[in-house]
Amino acid sequence: MLAAHHLSAGYGSRRVLFDVSIRVARGEIVAVLGHNGAGKTTLLKALFGLNPLVGGRVEFDGIDTTGRSYIANVRAGMTFTPAEAAVFRDLTVRDNLELGAFTISGGATARLERVLTMFPVLEERHDQLAGTLSGGEQRMLSLGIALMAGPQLMLLDEPSLGIAPALAQVIFDQIRAFSRDEGLAVVLVEQNVRAALRIADRAYFLRAGHIILEESGEQALARGKWWDLF
Repeated sequence: MLAAHHLSAGYGSRRVLFDVSIRVARGEIVAVLGHNGAGKTTLLKALFGLNPLVGGRVEFDGIDTTGRSYIANVRAGMTFTPAEAAVFRDLTVRDNLELGAFTISGGATARLERVLTMFPVLEERHDQLAGTLSGGEQRMLSLGIALMAGPQLMLLDEPSLGIAPALAQVIFDQIRAFSRDEGLAVVLVEQNVRAALRIADRAYFLRAGHIILEESGEQALARGKWWDLF
């Protein structure tokens, strides 16, 4: 579904990623783990088309998308959910979700029902302004918006950021269920290493802009401690 070859990227003259290559299969969850500043968010933005590449190539669903705009990538079936809850604060929950489906021509009603089944609290608050939701509820809404687009690939940046562990586990379980049921590919950046590895099929460890290790999720979880990789 996604293959990135020898990516280099940064901000202005400051290089952040160096010769990074990753792959993600259909229906696979891949975790990208590493210390703060390792380049994880830059990698997601580079894959999505928000951060220009200095070098390398990106292929999505067999098509070279290097240099393609993020708008075109969304229309092709890719979504990016940033660490900050990406919601329209002055619109209702339902309006937010319906806006998420603006790129698809059909099936929005069935998809809305699926998202509301995944996150029942959103149905309870469907007429509430998104800006009045709790942090965890806004995070669920931001994921719901992305899922409403009918993506083939989701790029998720810190989905558990700032929310209670129990709620974070619900979110991780739903990501796993959606990936399994619909063949959704996921690239997951997460500081909660243990939670990420419980649902990940594979993991890449990023240090100072370089991939230093690739393992199966099971192998990485079995380590129990990861400080030497950060």
